[in-house]
Amino acid sequence: MTRLDPVLLEILGNKFASVTEEMCLTLQRTGRTLYVKETADFACALAGADGRFFAYPRSIGVSGFVGLECLPSIEAVIALQGALEPGDVILTNDPYRSTGLATHLPDLHMIEPYFHNGEIIAYGWCFVHCSDVGGRVASSISPLNTEIFQEGLRIPPVKLIRKGQMSNEVRLFLDANSRTPEANMGDINAMLASLATGRKRVAQMLGQHDPQELSSAQGALMDYAAGKAEAVLRSIPEGKYSFSDYLDDDAASRLPVRVAVTIEIADGKIHLDFTGTDPQVATAMNIPSCGRPHAWLTLRMLALVLTLDPSAPLNAGLLRPLSINAPLGSLVNPEEPAATGVRHAAAIRVNDILNGAFALALPDVMPAAASGTVIPIVVSEPNATGGRTVQVVEPLIGGTGARKGHDGVDGRDSGISNLANNPVETVEAELGVEVLHYGLRPDSGGAGEWRGGCGMELSFRILTEGSNVLARGMERLLFRPWGQSGGQPGKPGSLVINEGHPREHRLGKIDVLEVSAGDVVTFRTPGAGGWGNPFERAPEAVLADIEAGFVTPECARRDYGLVLCNGVFDAEATAALREAASPKSATVFGPERDAWDSIFAPGLMDQLNAGLLALPLSRRQSQRREILETVLADLPSSFPRSPANDTQRKTAIHRLETWLSSL
Repeated sequence: MTRLDPVLLEILGNKFASVTEEMCLTLQRTGRTLYVKETADFACALAGADGRFFAYPRSIGVSGFVGLECLPSIEAVIALQGALEPGDVILTNDPYRSTGLATHLPDLHMIEPYFHNGEIIAYGWCFVHCSDVGGRVASSISPLNTEIFQEGLRIPPVKLIRKGQMSNEVRLFLDANSRTPEANMGDINAMLASLATGRKRVAQMLGQHDPQELSSAQGALMDYAAGKAEAVLRSIPEGKYSFSDYLDDDAASRLPVRVAVTIEIADGKIHLDFTGTDPQVATAMNIPSCGRPHAWLTLRMLALVLTLDPSAPLNAGLLRPLSINAPLGSLVNPEEPAATGVRHAAAIRVNDILNGAFALALPDVMPAAASGTVIPIVVSEPNATGGRTVQVVEPLIGGTGARKGHDGVDGRDSGISNLANNPVETVEAELGVEVLHYGLRPDSGGAGEWRGGCGMELSFRILTEGSNVLARGMERLLFRPWGQSGGQPGKPGSLVINEGHPREHRLGKIDVLEVSAGDVVTFRTPGAGGWGNPFERAPEAVLADIEAGFVTPECARRDYGLVLCNGVFDAEATAALREAASPKSATVFGPERDAWDSIFAPGLMDQLNAGLLALPLSRRQSQRREILETVLADLPSSFPRSPANDTQRKTAIHRLETWLSSL
């Protein structure tokens, strides 16, 4: 490789990054659906000969896919359809056949080779989350799907475009397997426009720089990022750090799903071991990592490096110091044909456990848990042509966790993506809904010396008879976003239909909710965890929160020990109330998690999952359910919201230990 001058490398790095940002802007401006032109659930990048991204945008699109790999899809197409030629574009959405490039079927990925003098000098890549690719439900994503065949049309890596001409056969399959073929094709054309923009700009760079310089810069930028990552990792105390957390359930039962990790840091390298994570579930929350250092499993490490060294270039080189163990058949590396449609729910929990593990090494750097949920709320309604309109109302999120010295961000969490909110006016123009309220949720952020970010509340009225509401990824309805260093956990989320009316109905997770014209649907997302002892929060900060509507006076007294008399701050009464408090200093999970851990302790869960993964795949789920239901048999039906008494707890632990001895 030709050694490049550092100044030239910086110039080329910025030029490459600007190409990817222009690709994204082209895609967004020409996109058809709300999820593209408003939410920005897409991304673009430039990949080198190894299929890894050497240039990625910082400020637009999904921020977390830097670690994806294009090469397996490229090689699959070449093996079956021949060498790539100018004008060819690869299309895929199949998690297994793309070896994890796609992670659920609505994500359409495209790859175009960029040629110079008959040789491929780079690859353009883009993806879009499209409206519908068929399957059992509108929008193609249901938490209750049990295998990928139910989730829609699987597209192995194929040539969508051959020498500049779209394949009529591929298009026919695409159109015939979607409830929204015109919307899909509109977004596909926007993707092709973004790739064309990348091709044009790379050609422009070739007119300004020697081709060998551009090729050398690709590897040099990755090397530079890897060196930056290693330097950051060397600044972290070496050792092993373990952490675990739970999804509320698998959507088909009341049994929580465990995600666990041990990170080992040594000599500028990091190893992530997900041993102890539950086996893959028979629903759609599995992460198809294919056992690789996948973007959904490594994002928190990426964010840590870029936080501690913002000067690092954003490319796949940041992940070079990282290795991974994701046990085959586990939630984080399922075996085909496991369903993967709601994989983002598990990916968020992976983000949380990595955050918790890093916090053991860097307690003054890492934040408390974020809200822990992203809920793309979809409305499907009949339209004038006899079909259905399917649109995302809002990718509803919560807040970010507090950290030492800083409150969490209210109603904004870009922990696993960088999605924007949809303007109310646009939503009402596209769908038969009336948005009644969209704002922050008071008292939802976890109390702390620094307060966790507030969750969100969205309430809308259905105007069209025969409509359905879907909300995949609902989480933290049971297990709260944990607080750090004595900070309190955030408030759980909820879903209510017709709140305050005779037809009020409170729900948990939903699949396809049938609603009638006039029904009012209200989602509330969890707040994030707080950091530090709440009774050490500055009174003026609590008073500012009350004035802004983030905290009510009742919450201020209960959670912060701040006393108001006739609306006026009482310093003496506040000091007395705070003096009587007995603060905690460690991670605060909340009463539900504490009740669960009192029976299903981390060590016992590690043993259980090791035993389950040793069984044949066909037996794991049934055996796990039998074990957990036997252990839970004599506990309150609302456990862990209602904790067990001492006798019940001892009986449950004995049953669990008996099962473990038989595995």
